[in-house]
Order: sequence, then C-alpha cells, then structure tokens
Amino acid sequence: MTSSETTPTRGSPRVGVYVCHCGTNIAGMVDVERVSDFASRLDNVVVARHYAYMCSDPGQAMIQDDIVKEGLDRVVVASCSPLMHETTFRMACSEAGLNPFLFQMTNIREHCSWVSEDQESATQKAEALVSAAVHRVQYHTPLEMRQANVKQSALVVGAGIAGIEAALRIADSGKQVYLVEREPSIGGHMSRLYKTFPTLDCAA
Repeated sequence: MTSSETTPTRGSPRVGVYVCHCGTNIAGMVDVERVSDFASRLDNVVVARHYAYMCSDPGQAMIQDDIVKEGLDRVVVASCSPLMHETTFRMACSEAGLNPFLFQMTNIREHCSWVSEDQESATQKAEALVSAAVHRVQYHTPLEMRQANVKQSALVVGAGIAGIEAALRIADSGKQVYLVEREPSIGGHMSRLYKTFPTLDCAA
C-alpha cells in the first residue's frame, strides 16, 4: 500500500455500488436495474450502476473511473461468489488509489439468483443483500498488507492411519512434522483389528 491511496473522509462515506448481470446468471432471475435504482437511494451512496460483466476489463474500468471522478472511498459489488472475484475487484480498487480493504462484495448469484424460482422474491433478496453490504462497508477501515516469516512445520493431532499418512505426506514435502497421539501406541482403531479385508493381512 502507498500513502497516496484514498483513506476514508471524516465526513460521510462516499459509496459506489455496482450490480453485475453475469450474463443471464443473475439478470435472468434478478431485476438488476431495479436493484441498482434501489441502491442509489441508500444513505451515502454516490453512484449506483449495473453492467453485463463487472469482472470484465470495461467493468473494472467503470469502477476505477468512478473512484477518481466521484471521489469514492467505499465500493460495493453485487455479483458472484467472492471466492471467484473478490481479489479481482480489490486489485481494481487498489490500482485506482483506493485501499482494497474498503471494498465489500455481496453474492447475488449463488445466494440469490441460482436458489430462487420467483423473480420478485429474488429481486427483494438482492436488494436486502446490497443494503447490508452498503451498511457494512461504511464500517471498514484501511488495512495494510504485511509479510511475516513462517516456520515450515506442521502439527498432526492423532496417530491413527489418517494421521500417520498425513504426517508422512507432509514430511515427504520437506516440512518438519510433529505427530501427537494421546494413547500409548500409534495406529488408532486399525491396530486393534485382527486382519484386514480382502488380503487378510495383519492389521498391525
């Protein structure tokens, strides 16, 4: 992070809301124009837009332009799972000079469109999710990425068959492993068996 990144103002936050169509994945069930209009009337929302694919280069450019031109200090994107594109949007915010942790993503695809059968109820749920995200992002504070040295070792609790196998795999990758077992011997339930199927080998 650099000192030139936008920090929240002492006055009211300036929030930008962006609703993704995700092709028809969202727009086929959710009235995205209505959700965008709803978002525009929420407190401290300066701009609200909807676009076919917010994760695309033009979609990201739209967010970046608004950060600069509208002086946004908070961004909300309503689209797919954060697992897919949260990093994408955080990077876009950072490139525009906004601390990436002043961004909030809400999932209106998997959590709304894909699990709904009625457009009206899906749209209402999307509005509720966007409203929650807008309220939440106003409490975000800038964070800084830091690096710390990590000791390359692992602790495996339980020396049954699964624990032993996990410990061996980690050790094979060059890491130090601590294998902990509360019983006097290792092997877990397997060590108590007489023979194993189908080879009838000794379990121990």
